[in-house]
Amino acid sequence: MRKVTSVPIILASSSPRRKELLAGIGLQFTIDPSTIDESFEAGTAPEEVVEMLALKKAGSVAAKYDHGLVIGSDTIVVLDNAILGKPIDNEDAYSMLMRLQGKVHTVYSGLAIVDASTNQSRVSTSNISVKIEQSHNNIIYFGDTGQYRIVSDSRNDSPEIIVGHMFSKVTFRPMCEKEIWAYIQTGEPLDKAGSYGIQGIGAVFIEKIEGDFYNVMGIPLNLLYQFLNRFGVSPFEARTN
Repeated sequence: MRKVTSVPIILASSSPRRKELLAGIGLQFTIDPSTIDESFEAGTAPEEVVEMLALKKAGSVAAKYDHGLVIGSDTIVVLDNAILGKPIDNEDAYSMLMRLQGKVHTVYSGLAIVDASTNQSRVSTSNISVKIEQSHNNIIYFGDTGQYRIVSDSRNDSPEIIVGHMFSKVTFRPMCEKEIWAYIQTGEPLDKAGSYGIQGIGAVFIEKIEGDFYNVMGIPLNLLYQFLNRFGVSPFEARTN
C-alpha cells in the first residue's frame, strides 16, 4: 500500500470545509480549485448531478498534471424533489430556510478521484462521461446510503477513476422569521447550498441527521477512505510513519 506521502494528492476545491476535512484525517495535499461550469440540465437526478460535477471538477484539474490523485466533490440540498443551490441574495436565503424549517431534506455529496498518471492524455469531460456510462453495470453499494463505481482501462486493472455519492437525511426544527433573519445576517448562509452550514452556527437548527455527518459538510470521509484504499493509499500510514 502506498503511503499518503508517496503520491501527490490534489484537492480540486477551495472550500475551507473540505480542506479541513482532508487535513483532519492526516492527508498531505495541495489545492488546485476547479473552475468548471457547474450548471446542469433540468430534471437530472440529484445523485447524477453530484457525481457528474465531482467528476468534471476532478477531471479538469487532473488534465493539468502527469501524476497524482485528484479529488473532486460536489454537494447539493434536495427538498421535495427540488434542488436548492446557493442563494443569490438574502431574500433567496430566507425563502430557502423557510421551506426547510420543520421539514426533512436530503443532502447529496458526489465524490470522485482521478489518477492523473493514467488519464493525463485522455481526461476530458466527454471521455469521462463515456467511461462512466460504460461502468454502470459495476456498481458497488456502500451500505444503504451510497454507491460507487470503478473505471479502469489499464492492463493491471488498477483504478483510473472512482466515482460515487452518498446521501444523508437532515431534519430542521421549526424556525421563526426573526431567527432566520438573524442567521442570514451572520453571512453564513450566502455561500452554502441550501442556505445553511452544518459546521457553523446553522447547527443550532438541526434536529436530527440520518447518515454521514461529513457528507453534509461536503466530503463523506468514510467513502473517501474506501476510494483511497482502492488506490493503495492509507491515511493511517501518515500517522504511523
